Amino acid sequence: MCADTPEYKTTLNLPKTDFPMRAGLPKREPVWLDRWAKIGIYDKLRERAEGRQSFTLHDGPPYANGHLHIGHALNKILKDMVVRSQQMMGKDARYIPGWDCHGLPIEWKIEEQYRKKGKNKDDVPVVDFRQECRKFADGWIDVQRDEFKRLGITGKWENPYLTMNYHAEATIASEFQKFLMNGTLYQGSKPVMWSPVEKTALAEAEIEYHDHKSHTIWVPFSTQNVGGDLAEARVVIWTTTPWTIPSNKAVAYNVKVAYGLYRVDATEEESWTNPGDLYLFADTLAADALGKSRVTDFTRVREVAAAEFEGMILKHPFHGAQEANGFWDYDVPMIDGDHVTDDAGTGFVHTAPSHGADDYECFVKRNWIDRMTHNVGEESEFLPHVPFFAGLQVFDRKGKEGKANTAVIAKLVEANAIIARGRVTHSYPHSWRSKAPIVFRNTPQWFASVDKAVGDGQDEYGTTIRERALNSIDQLVEWTPKTGRNRLYSMIEARPDWVLSRQRAWGVPLTCFVKKGLLPTDPEFLLRDEAVNARIVEAFEAEGADAWYVEGAKERFIGDAVNPDDYDQVFDVLDVWFDSGSTHAFVLRDREDGSDDGLADLYLEGTDQHRGWFHSSMLQSCGTRGRAPYRGVLTHGFTLDAKGAKMSKSIGNTIAPEQVIKQYGADILRLWVAQSDYTSDLRIGDEILKGVADSYRRLRNTMRFLLGSLGDFSEDKRVEPENMPELERWVLHRLAELDHTVRTGYAQYDFQGVFQAIFNFATVDLSSFYFDIRKDVLYCDGNSERQRAALTVMDLLYSRLTTWLAPILTFTMEEVWLERNEGEDTSVHLEDFTATPADWLNEPLAAKWAEIRKVRRVVTAALEIQRTDKVIGASLEASPVVHVRDEAVLASLKTVPFEDICITSAVVLTGDPSPAEAFRMPEADGVGVVFEKADGEKCQRCWKILPDVGSHAHTGTCSRCNEALS
Repeated sequence: MCADTPEYKTTLNLPKTDFPMRAGLPKREPVWLDRWAKIGIYDKLRERAEGRQSFTLHDGPPYANGHLHIGHALNKILKDMVVRSQQMMGKDARYIPGWDCHGLPIEWKIEEQYRKKGKNKDDVPVVDFRQECRKFADGWIDVQRDEFKRLGITGKWENPYLTMNYHAEATIASEFQKFLMNGTLYQGSKPVMWSPVEKTALAEAEIEYHDHKSHTIWVPFSTQNVGGDLAEARVVIWTTTPWTIPSNKAVAYNVKVAYGLYRVDATEEESWTNPGDLYLFADTLAADALGKSRVTDFTRVREVAAAEFEGMILKHPFHGAQEANGFWDYDVPMIDGDHVTDDAGTGFVHTAPSHGADDYECFVKRNWIDRMTHNVGEESEFLPHVPFFAGLQVFDRKGKEGKANTAVIAKLVEANAIIARGRVTHSYPHSWRSKAPIVFRNTPQWFASVDKAVGDGQDEYGTTIRERALNSIDQLVEWTPKTGRNRLYSMIEARPDWVLSRQRAWGVPLTCFVKKGLLPTDPEFLLRDEAVNARIVEAFEAEGADAWYVEGAKERFIGDAVNPDDYDQVFDVLDVWFDSGSTHAFVLRDREDGSDDGLADLYLEGTDQHRGWFHSSMLQSCGTRGRAPYRGVLTHGFTLDAKGAKMSKSIGNTIAPEQVIKQYGADILRLWVAQSDYTSDLRIGDEILKGVADSYRRLRNTMRFLLGSLGDFSEDKRVEPENMPELERWVLHRLAELDHTVRTGYAQYDFQGVFQAIFNFATVDLSSFYFDIRKDVLYCDGNSERQRAALTVMDLLYSRLTTWLAPILTFTMEEVWLERNEGEDTSVHLEDFTATPADWLNEPLAAKWAEIRKVRRVVTAALEIQRTDKVIGASLEASPVVHVRDEAVLASLKTVPFEDICITSAVVLTGDPSPAEAFRMPEADGVGVVFEKADGEKCQRCWKILPDVGSHAHTGTCSRCNEALS
């Protein structure tokens, strides 16, 4: 298109811009970060948004104990896209970042430091230890804050929320006291999930399931109060936890299961059974169990009705064991239980109420809580009073199997109390943090009842925490994706009471006192006094939660309410999920920049938080304010490597955000997030990032062309839409369509949909179509109205594309914005999405141009064949004959400069039937193209081949170029 003749080349309106083709993001992005900091952009947004409808995304706090991983980047970038897009759509979009600061991982780090110095944590004053933990968290907060800011995340970074801030600790204590006062708090002795590695109770949210190889044993229990053929029979149980046998207190059966009495007739040589032995099994499981015991022949003697088990008493397998001093010489009743099945095992369930949820519930139902055992300690070791097994662990300090299981099995063999053993790999609960297996262990803990009526009068959504949560899920919360609703609903529907206490030091203590000598069931067991509560909260506001651990704290807080000597101070700390679950109170409710009504418009975290932050926040808020603390919940998947494998440092397939930023820049990481379907797991790797970088390059070139073309554009050149050519009005129609798509997509958090729509528009509709066609007009026209119309459209494109893409490509769109906008305080991020007039929409015009583009595709495909065959070098050398069967389409083509649209020098349009040699495409039925070369000479300025070239004042030009030069 450009002439070789220097005289004419200099007369062309070629694009001019300093906007570089190569982005250089890793070096340039920090410059914009400094600029935004200087402007104080977040505070400026708050000033400009005053009076607008608020939108609050409440930040789920990351844990302050290490560098960011790619999952952190995904999460924070998604949040930033939400906040920026909501702001640019006219809201006052607030974002206060926060950190979770208490808890076990930080304690571990400090303990490790102590051990290296030869110090023992228990010898260090607890306040000193807590100060070390605070200092450790503080250091990582500073590190992570800089790493988050480098990703281009906007927010109140200079004043984040921290769960260890004094006001936060005071509020957490105050929120806990609401459970104390409303009657849902209680101390119970029940089996909880206990980590022998971390030496603390764990919540449901802290558990994940992994395959684990366990011992399996079949253990017979002798009867002791029945006659007849059952007097010699033994009831066989099956268990995968041999270590719980010493704590057995009952055997359960199910009245719906069919049972039988079985006699052993023959065995292999090595068998723990003998011919003539009688055993009781569920009929569906007898053959398998006897086969495991190497029984080669057996007889089903008779059916045994479940009613025959009622009132039956068994003997413990270790009953009468020598040197046990009668430890197991107690009655073992048979009890009915709905949890018993005949799917696996024997049809009878060994019941140790101190080590299993179903077991415990069976005993609660019968008021047998006094029969609970306390045989296992905090390191999963048998306590000193347990004969034979004292000191043996189920799992050691590193989570490896200890000697407890094998010792119990050996003792069963010695007592002739086992008929088979084996190993099974099955799904087993592990600690989320340590990845080590847990045990169920009976221990005193503090609970919030989810089914007891909350006595606070906030009953709009139910009277209990569970009712309020389930009703909130369905009536108050919008779920993205919708499947999130089902996941949280089923979890809360089936969950047990909330274990609030942890046996650690670094956290907010359970600020309560218990009366000495009373049972937890006594109404006077807990001290409930508003004045005492107020003194505690006031002290925490001024001194932090360390005030609880200072000598004399009990006397100070109880004051003269009661005699302090009559009460014990509780030193357990709150589950950190209670900390983070309470953040709505001290962030959304208490901060001036929190939320107008104390509720969040959106919580946004990974899918694992259905059992974590979404869950605990729901329970906490339903217990203290009667409803969910959020109106919307968005969940995203996990990050995987390029092959779809989970990232692991040991495997070496992790990708750190810092690594991507150094190589590509943060905008490429942001674009990777926008291009991905975050509702499922996201893959990332070198090839994937190269593809993202290629998309970025293509989009950057589109913006560069706009900037280059608009270099000399001014308001006096603007053309109103009604005076524009059809092609420009078609672009405005597409802009109006896209405006709706973008706004709807951002409102629904569909960033992939938004970016894909913009990217396709920019690369297909603009770069490959509109820009390609209009280059001739932009470069060669001499200030014509159609050139001014094209520039007007490009200016409209610029303002919209730049703002639409700003929430995604935060740095790049700032660079694009600053190319055309001057001023120390200007920024694209202070702008809103530009309003788009509704009358730009023109469906009839769009339908017409859809047909024009379809015919154009046939023409360009026909010319491409000629170019490939070296018949022509450029499409301007052609003057194709286009045969169009449809009269309406043919008429439409004749109303537009179709040669310009096809980028040919001329075109012949005809309704004559296509000759046999015409080029056709299946998707454009009735259209045929016959190639012809253009007639005339080549214009040395615009390169079109036209008959009139050479007949004008300016040598070697066409009439259009001659006029432009004149």
